Amino acid sequence: MAARRQRAGGRRPKVRLPAVQIVDRGRPRSDAAFLRRVVRATLAFAGRPRLPVSLLLTEDAEIARVHAEFLADPTPTDVISFPAEDGDAAELVVSVQTAARVARAHGHARRDEVALYVVHGLLHCCGFDDLRVRDRARMRAAERAVLAKLHIVVAAVDAE
Repeated sequence: MAARRQRAGGRRPKVRLPAVQIVDRGRPRSDAAFLRRVVRATLAFAGRPRLPVSLLLTEDAEIARVHAEFLADPTPTDVISFPAEDGDAAELVVSVQTAARVARAHGHARRDEVALYVVHGLLHCCGFDDLRVRDRARMRAAERAVLAKLHIVVAAVDAE
């Protein structure tokens, strides 16, 4: 079977993965390879497997500044997503400090909470929304599906 996947000359065909740029200002640093797997799984689910993604992992103070500047809300939040105007890229800002706090409160790993935030933000960039009840149910189902594929278990987002 592997021979069928190979090109002439014995090389496998290159699969074009999305460009994923990660700037990690959080403490402790996040696992970049893990985050790339989360990005690839989310984009595959959303039907946008080649969408370039930029992730900024940061603390509450910095995400609060971004929140204030772009959304007129000076409070920290978990994730802010910025789809490119032409829909050809996604930028996410994730608070690892919020992720650590929420993960501790719910008894799961910080990296799993960060993964949830990345999934959620990317789904927004791929056309999912969570303002209306029906849209929120679709978003939550998509989050659960992607996280399950990655074998990640976190507390239900709307359980509180």
